[in-house]
Amino acid sequence: MAMMVPLDCMARETAAEKPAKVVVVPVRAQIAKPELFILRRGLKQAIEEGADTLVLDMETPGGALDVTFEMLKALEKFDGKTITFVNREAISAGALIAAGTDEIHFAPEGVIGAAAPVLATGGEIDETMRSKIVSYLKARVRSISEGKGYRGEVISAMIDTESEFKIGETVLKPKGELLSLTAQEALKEYGDPPQPLLGAGISKNLTELLDAEHGVGRYQITNLEVTWSEQVAQYLTMLTPVLLGLGLLGMFIEFKTPGFGIFGIAGLLLLALVFFGHHLAGLSGNEVILFFLLGVVLLAVEVFFFPGSFVIGIAGLALMLGSLVWAMLDHWPNETPQISGDALFKPLANVMSGILLAALGFLAVLKFLPKGGPFGKLVLNTAVGGTPTLRPVHGSAGGATPSMIGHTGVALTALMPSGQVEIAGKRYEAQIEVGSVAQGQAVRVLRASPFGLIVEVLS
Repeated sequence: MAMMVPLDCMARETAAEKPAKVVVVPVRAQIAKPELFILRRGLKQAIEEGADTLVLDMETPGGALDVTFEMLKALEKFDGKTITFVNREAISAGALIAAGTDEIHFAPEGVIGAAAPVLATGGEIDETMRSKIVSYLKARVRSISEGKGYRGEVISAMIDTESEFKIGETVLKPKGELLSLTAQEALKEYGDPPQPLLGAGISKNLTELLDAEHGVGRYQITNLEVTWSEQVAQYLTMLTPVLLGLGLLGMFIEFKTPGFGIFGIAGLLLLALVFFGHHLAGLSGNEVILFFLLGVVLLAVEVFFFPGSFVIGIAGLALMLGSLVWAMLDHWPNETPQISGDALFKPLANVMSGILLAALGFLAVLKFLPKGGPFGKLVLNTAVGGTPTLRPVHGSAGGATPSMIGHTGVALTALMPSGQVEIAGKRYEAQIEVGSVAQGQAVRVLRASPFGLIVEVLS
């Protein structure tokens, strides 16, 4: 006789046999951008793989507060269990990051504490500013420590020298000192009912901790390491406006000169560095690069095949600039991007700064660089020979100069869609509305604009 097994029981047995997934992220240096980048990478990998536990393997003397806050914010994205393993020390910013995880475990020689803010140089902060920072830090600690026993009070005592910390009649930190704890002190129990002061356990090493957490042989572990590229990424992201400006300048010069050469290659490489840096920083993915390349293709189609149509070129430019902004937005797996003013401010500021630098660079090219060679093509010297003596064209936008309409001349340069024409022995800036004009072709004036003559090809 066959035995019937309920489906839900089978599902529970299968789930029980499935090993837990654990991602271990090292925090083993001064808290700086590379530690933020690897934490982002680890968290996103943990979310994508459905990991059960993320462990911060911590040995840090502290570091930058702004990076610390970004790491705390990133930790909130993970729905699984987060653990800090104080593998020797979690000092200053390390203690604050540990406070943002679900549990804090210690190696036997582990130490945590001394989280008072100081200047990057190690000096003391002005008293008024220090009071403001301490007050804010204590509020942040309380917000991330709710429901976690004494944690909020303990971490606050590590930040503030001006208050006494005691439980019942036991003074753990007198006024005028900062609290630091050994592993044994962090596990000591206080109160009624008794509960550990801060720690959740002491383990000889990370393997012993995970064996106790998930069972021997019942977990799969992924160990991450800070790569050289993440070290480089901190500088690439800092230089984003400069890289953007030089990259856009190179692309602009390339589109203003015939053929494709060094400026286009340099521009693309610099812009690729922008994407590369933000990809390594845990921000952009591969999709944004595809959108940027699509924008480049559309812009090239506008310049080389349909000059003067504008729609294709504007669409390409919008895709390029939009992808640059997108590359700097923090996107998380399985999460709808939240577009807000705060999220967009820095990416937009970077892109606008890059555009401004590119514009200033192009003006400098026209004004200061030699007139011959590839730069001569920017001011059209090579096409017309000698120094151009352009004649201004008068008239309002959409209006016409009666004396010019209907006059014929010849294109001194190719119009794609802009260039120069010669009419009655004088040179003018000119533009064709549709298509392009080859050098030497005959043209006729349709109307004038503040930016030059609008011409057509004589059939």
